[in-house]
Amino acid sequence: MLLFPQIDPVALALGPLKIHWYGLMYLVGIGGAWWLATRRQAQFDPAWSRDKLSDLVFWVACGVILGGRFGYVLLYNFAQFLADPLSLLRLWEGGMSFHGGFLGVMLATWWFGKRNGKSLFQLLDFIAPLVPLGLGAGRIGNFINAELWGKPTDLPWAMLFPAWSDPAQLARHPSQLYQFALEGVALFAILWLYSSKPRPTMAVSGLFAACYGLFRFLVEFVRVPDAQLGYLAFGWLTMGQLLSLPMILGGIGLIVFAYQRAARS
Repeated sequence: MLLFPQIDPVALALGPLKIHWYGLMYLVGIGGAWWLATRRQAQFDPAWSRDKLSDLVFWVACGVILGGRFGYVLLYNFAQFLADPLSLLRLWEGGMSFHGGFLGVMLATWWFGKRNGKSLFQLLDFIAPLVPLGLGAGRIGNFINAELWGKPTDLPWAMLFPAWSDPAQLARHPSQLYQFALEGVALFAILWLYSSKPRPTMAVSGLFAACYGLFRFLVEFVRVPDAQLGYLAFGWLTMGQLLSLPMILGGIGLIVFAYQRAARS
């Protein structure tokens, strides 16, 4: 059994101002995505300026944050929203949803593309290989916060989280690290290598959706569901799995459609 490393969730405290590691992980993800985007800018569109690329990353980041927050409140904590609608705006209280952020990114990307002469999937194919860096950083933030841990297990790498996080003091799956390995490292490697060669439009986006959905669906089997929701059906189906199924099916559909359309061209 492993003991949770004693990491203070607050990275820096300056009087009443506290900077949390979780917030810094968002900056790492956004900054890393921007840096990776500059590495592939010429491959995407050599005519684009660095400023236009920065604008794209900025609006995508807004989609992640706003969509993630709105998605969490509306999908995972709707009862609190009904009781206190202003909770939707209190970002500092925590609570983010990947699937909400995913929709936020799609809307922001569509809007940016309309203004800059690019289709939604042209931009999504460019953005998709950059996203796992942010996903991986976010999961490290979850780990530092000792949140979103997994079910009890007797595996050798089971982890005992601090009592303030897990009063039951059970050895659990460190599911945040599983998600870091799958959604961050593995997904980045798959998409970066796959997109390093020309692919039909929509194929990279489809591969992202299918792989993320599959990885998330699998990890949910060993992750404790949100307390306010529990299991939705069958004693095992979680909200995360329910939201990931359309991503898996839609992603596979996009890949098939992309290659069929390319073959007809």
